[in-house]
Amino acid sequence: MTRFRIQPHGRLQEWVAEEKGYFRDEGLDYEFVGGDPAGQRGGYASVQSADVAAPPEVREGAFESYEDGRACEISSACHWAVNMASSAQHGRMWGHAYSVTPSAVVVPPDSPIQHPGDLANVGVGVGYHSGSHFSALQALHSFLRPEEVNLDFIGGPQDRLAAMLDGKMAAANVFGVQLYVLEQQGFRKVVDTTFMIGFLFSNDAAIDDVAQYFNALQRAQRDIDLAPEKYKHYLLKGLPQKYHGLVDVERFGPGERIVFEDYTRAMYEQTHRWMEGLNLFPEEQLGRADYEVAVAV
Repeated sequence: MTRFRIQPHGRLQEWVAEEKGYFRDEGLDYEFVGGDPAGQRGGYASVQSADVAAPPEVREGAFESYEDGRACEISSACHWAVNMASSAQHGRMWGHAYSVTPSAVVVPPDSPIQHPGDLANVGVGVGYHSGSHFSALQALHSFLRPEEVNLDFIGGPQDRLAAMLDGKMAAANVFGVQLYVLEQQGFRKVVDTTFMIGFLFSNDAAIDDVAQYFNALQRAQRDIDLAPEKYKHYLLKGLPQKYHGLVDVERFGPGERIVFEDYTRAMYEQTHRWMEGLNLFPEEQLGRADYEVAVAV
């Protein structure tokens, strides 16, 4: 029997459940895989190196990683990518929980950009077909005309973090621990882009194992809500070692919070229509599965 492979998402809950033995209490035979924060699509890794060019364009992201097949039984990505991946039957979306992560478009401390309207035609670094891509569009469309939104696809969260610290971008959409790092370095929030994250489990995963995983996470979430300061050190697991000496993790927020509510048919269909309406996916990537097929309810 295959162990239940969990891909961490740079948040606290899996590590708290591991520390407290909640997965074991549920009887889950599990292991963590793919949690290296440096092992991501992209490749811009310079920090404070003036001779390094601007980040290259990267036209693949969270959705493409699901399309390729992640080597795990369960993982997370923004609810847009998980929605489209599950509708294309690259796995199934868990319908009884989602999470919410703090996120924002930030600019350097000395940037002349003060208001969201100042971002018109300014390149904003995001990850293609990932949470930073979709949440930037959703938030910026409240302030700018669609033709004024200029997104630069520069890879994953660590790529955007490094590019901003290097002064290679005028703005970037960052979330979770990367947002906390940049805020401690004096970067300023211009637009809040807080967004939802979904869970995708493989078509081969046992539904009982998935339920046990979420039972453990729910217990961990209660612990975090009660005393987050006890567990913030786990956020460093979402950062490459080279950044650990740069930050004071005790001053971080708790990051991503799991909400144990249903991802409903209305949410699924509204999200899908929004992506289709903006032509965010080519025809060959579009999924068409109905809610009951795509989502475990």
